[in-house]
Amino acid sequence: MDKMDTKVYYEDETMKIRSMVPADAKIFYDTYLSYNWHPQMETYEGYYKEQEAGERIVFIPEYEGKVAGICTLVLKPSEGPLAGKGWPEIVDFGVFFHLHKKGIGNKILDVVEAEAAKYADHVFLAVGLHSGYGAAQRIYVKRGYVPDGSGVWYQGKQLDQYAPCVNDDDLLLFLAKEV
Repeated sequence: MDKMDTKVYYEDETMKIRSMVPADAKIFYDTYLSYNWHPQMETYEGYYKEQEAGERIVFIPEYEGKVAGICTLVLKPSEGPLAGKGWPEIVDFGVFFHLHKKGIGNKILDVVEAEAAKYADHVFLAVGLHSGYGAAQRIYVKRGYVPDGSGVWYQGKQLDQYAPCVNDDDLLLFLAKEV
């Protein structure tokens, strides 16, 4: 695949799921900034570089011709309770707010899980525990993801019982699914 060629993973009359192109980084940055989040342009530029290096697969859904979100698949994750098992990790899955409830999230996960199955018999992910992750928590449970049993993680480490933490984006639960 030439660096500027995009791979199409799925396409129908309203939706396409393709690989990332460099211009996508600004779309994510601007959209997430509009949500009053704290995006880092370097994150999305890094995703593209990792895609081109074969370390991460980046899935970009387009709905009615416009970028609708992102999902990435890290092929050899190095952090978390399931790192080193040979299972890929779903990272940074999201559909832009104005496009929720259109089936985009489930279609992305169908495609990502099918791709993950080419590498291992399981896939895993981490989900935040605050209410901002409510939609993600629900979709993962409905799709059969199960907690791995390691409990809650905070700032990259397994959180000890009764240890203090903050209910922020670093408070995570790891889930896995057979694919």
